[in-house]
Amino acid sequence: MCGRYVITNAVTKTSKIVKSAIQVEDSENYNAHPYQKLPVIKKYKNGNTLENLKWGLIPSWAKDKDFKALINARLETIDEKVSFKKLIKLNRCVAVADGFYEWKREEKEKIPNYFLREDKKLMFLAGIYEEDQFCLITEEAKPNIQEIHHRQPVILNESDVNRYLNLELQGSAFLKECKKPDLTFYEISKDVNKPTNNSISLIQSVN
Repeated sequence: MCGRYVITNAVTKTSKIVKSAIQVEDSENYNAHPYQKLPVIKKYKNGNTLENLKWGLIPSWAKDKDFKALINARLETIDEKVSFKKLIKLNRCVAVADGFYEWKREEKEKIPNYFLREDKKLMFLAGIYEEDQFCLITEEAKPNIQEIHHRQPVILNESDVNRYLNLELQGSAFLKECKKPDLTFYEISKDVNKPTNNSISLIQSVN
């Protein structure tokens, strides 16, 4: 799964593929977490926009007040789940991230690690949205990171962002087939465990 990530200066970093930013300003968020409003790329007829959507999706059909917001959708079953199958066809978006966090279980401990692209480029995380909410799509983790966690977000290269947002393509099939960037990771401080902590020190290696 993916439950925490980093995004800094999203407006500047997406300027080549985004036509306009709607109520989004450059900022530094080293502990982006569910229920926050976070910058997401959406496609319109006149070009891509960068908008703030809330991470955590409650489907419009959900009537139960206790329905838990969905932060991740599994790529393998996205075309089958009632919560997602319409959205992957019609409501696709891309969140942007410098990197993301994942925790390795060691006996009774959970050790945080920071993941980033090997080439250090911006991550484009495939997602779906409904109204002002979104969730990220995940897939089986690459072999070199499965020792930490068996799932990871679906990460697009910049050249594939518009192809994914183009509704003429079958979304889930494209995500399964497109080339994904290689990742690297390292252990970080447990300070990241507290969502209110937000500083560049969170992504510094402890080794």
